[in-house]
Amino acid sequence: MKQKVIVIVGPTAVGKTKLSVELAKKLNGEVINADSTQVYKSLDIATAKATIEEQENIPHHLLDIKELEETYTVYDFQKEARKKIKEINDRGHLPILVGGTGFYIKAALYDYQFDDEEEKEDFSAYTNEELYQKLISQDPKTKIHKNNRKRVERALTYMKHHHQAFSEKPKADHCLYDVLWIGLTIDRATLYDRINKRVDTMVSEGLLEEAKRIYESNIRTKAVMTPIGYKELFPYFDGVCTLEESLNLIKQRSRNYAKRQYTWFRNQMDITWYQVNLENFNETVEMILKDIKTN
Repeated sequence: MKQKVIVIVGPTAVGKTKLSVELAKKLNGEVINADSTQVYKSLDIATAKATIEEQENIPHHLLDIKELEETYTVYDFQKEARKKIKEINDRGHLPILVGGTGFYIKAALYDYQFDDEEEKEDFSAYTNEELYQKLISQDPKTKIHKNNRKRVERALTYMKHHHQAFSEKPKADHCLYDVLWIGLTIDRATLYDRINKRVDTMVSEGLLEEAKRIYESNIRTKAVMTPIGYKELFPYFDGVCTLEESLNLIKQRSRNYAKRQYTWFRNQMDITWYQVNLENFNETVEMILKDIKTN
């Protein structure tokens, strides 16, 4: 019998954290973080990491497990998430995977095959254009966009170790678990407004101070440069742009990221989408719980 997992997905600022805690309280669940940036210590406000108060004494896993200087890959997440799923099921509890990093979620739950060495290639000396030219010279049929640097790097690494075009790689479409997929959604205009307001709230909660500490540490690893909300403030700290310009860039990139998240999840997984009732979130929770019990 397959192990059971509930997965909560959706764009940033839509209420995934709150739902995961409510479901965990009702279903004897434990939460597994599936956000690639929340695994790092010190990245709290900009990544919207659940605070101790927000966790409400529900066990949370794979949060704050790495230092900023350390490397953490999708391969690492795959191994650790699968281990946590087994441990939680073995305790008779329900694993609730929650986050916005779609590839992490799919790698953990589907039959993706990774090799240790595949995660150690360094392409930092190449520009996006140089990497893309390198890719199409080896895989002319590629459909990867040249600005999707992560995927370009992944394709090049795969081809180096497997001597096969990435476009010909067998698709991993077999799910290893008994998964109930839950997607949260709200209309686009409301979502964008919530994203904008959340950035302002982050500032009031100490985003500038958090970003300044990271800026002054001179750490510029993938952990620091990937999430939205830190690197956009570095030019402000350098004195080359205004605070308003930096915050507007954070808001713009966050809105664009939310749009990409929607597209990815809708194309990759068979998800049941729920319209969030922002005026009465408990109504959304009860509706989802009813469907879970029915299933």
